[in-house]
Amino acid sequence: MNLVRAELERLGSRRFVQLMLVLLLLALGITTATTLAGSHRPSVTEVQNARAAAAQEIRGMELEYERCVAQLQGQRPADDFGTDKYPTTCSPYDPGQFDRLPIATDYLDGVFVFAHEAEPLLYFLIAYLVLFGFLVGASFIGADLNSGGVVNLLLWRPRRLTVLATKLGTLLGALLLLSVVASAVYLGAFWTIGQLAGLPGTVDGEFWRSLGLLYGRGVVLALIAGATGFALATLGRHTSAALGTVAAYAVVWELGARLVMEIVGVERVDQLMLTSHVGAWLNGRVEFWDGADCGPHGCVGSYEITSGPALVVLLGVAGVLCAAAFALFRRRDLI
Repeated sequence: MNLVRAELERLGSRRFVQLMLVLLLLALGITTATTLAGSHRPSVTEVQNARAAAAQEIRGMELEYERCVAQLQGQRPADDFGTDKYPTTCSPYDPGQFDRLPIATDYLDGVFVFAHEAEPLLYFLIAYLVLFGFLVGASFIGADLNSGGVVNLLLWRPRRLTVLATKLGTLLGALLLLSVVASAVYLGAFWTIGQLAGLPGTVDGEFWRSLGLLYGRGVVLALIAGATGFALATLGRHTSAALGTVAAYAVVWELGARLVMEIVGVERVDQLMLTSHVGAWLNGRVEFWDGADCGPHGCVGSYEITSGPALVVLLGVAGVLCAAAFALFRRRDLI
């Protein structure tokens, strides 16, 4: 416990960590203030007009579907459309098959609706937590290795793997705590705005389930980013090594190798990129188009990456890097 407490104190005392926390508070304050200033509580007239606009839009969809059905049944639509206006099926026009129909809050201008904005706002917070986790994870161990702080620590607790594992565990625990607190404050502030200066919207069980799932995936991604930054800085013995590795990966693989593989006709290039797996993990699934994915029976065209395989890839990369970092840290000269 003394070692864990010492690492928590070292993490909290770092100026870079304090700066990142201040930036998080500033981002929260600015976003909240901007949203509050740009929103107002809608009047009864505004709500009634919005409901009428939504009903009119839905009625227009229903009429379009009825025209399609009438044409396919050989009846001439009420207005003079050409015979080639509709396809051979009317399912794309059927309002009952739409994922979402227009609602009144879609037609309210200058009104913050929590149910509409909560997911984009949470994506912004997740992006910051991922960046925070990677940078803090890299600097937490990188600065100690570069300055000799780890050597001084080992004089007090001469067990290399225990010290390194405690540092990593302390980092991940702090990231998890920060994610929980920041998310509660962040979403709580916007929920309050929706109640007092806007509208809460439709916040049923499905909404909270979807938002909670996104939040959980975001926290996992932030922890993976923290562990990855920690491992890269341990391998390179400096914070800049982690930053340089990520920059090199983005330029050499995500941009350069992608371009080369597309030129030579490699199939399903996107599934070889970590960014694709990050998107698949956060969204549950992503779909890609690949014109080169052709065989003797024709071209498939599209393929998808789901959250399960994406998580396996991300955990595998972070796990391999952490295992290499621990193995190298155990044997190499630290002076």
